[in-house]
Amino acid sequence: MALERVWQALLAVVLVLLVGVVLVQAGYVSAPWHIDHGEVRVLDDRSEPKAVIDVEVADTRQEQYTGLSDHDSLEPGAGMLFVHSSEDDRTYVMREMDFPIDIVFIGADREITGIEHARAPEPSEDGESLQYTGRAKWVLEVPRGYANETGMAVGDEVEIEYE
Repeated sequence: MALERVWQALLAVVLVLLVGVVLVQAGYVSAPWHIDHGEVRVLDDRSEPKAVIDVEVADTRQEQYTGLSDHDSLEPGAGMLFVHSSEDDRTYVMREMDFPIDIVFIGADREITGIEHARAPEPSEDGESLQYTGRAKWVLEVPRGYANETGMAVGDEVEIEYE
């Protein structure tokens, strides 16, 4: 009887581990030990960088849902890059955000298609109603004002590298 319980417990542990692996592989849950990083460069008309941003990469559903809401702030030159499988109309919200950001929409051709300046939600707001839409394959979030400070503009070419 005791041996049977040990086997049942072992089977339960193996099943939980298998479900966890499947969820990570399918992109529903990110592996807690790994954060993808990369670099985004926005180029001027001479193909010189006008902005270089070190980014965390959000390429799973869970990472994209959480976004920057678990950050207290962003330093200039830091951001988050959201990676989508194809270009489409994308709507981003300010869910549980504590600070304002610029949202930069980047098309499949790696050109900026739009820039939104998003305010932080008021204490009485949850941020879901603060919606910003643009056409993009990639979406870059940086500190509010950074896009203007560096001269980012619609039509700028963008180089994207990430793990």
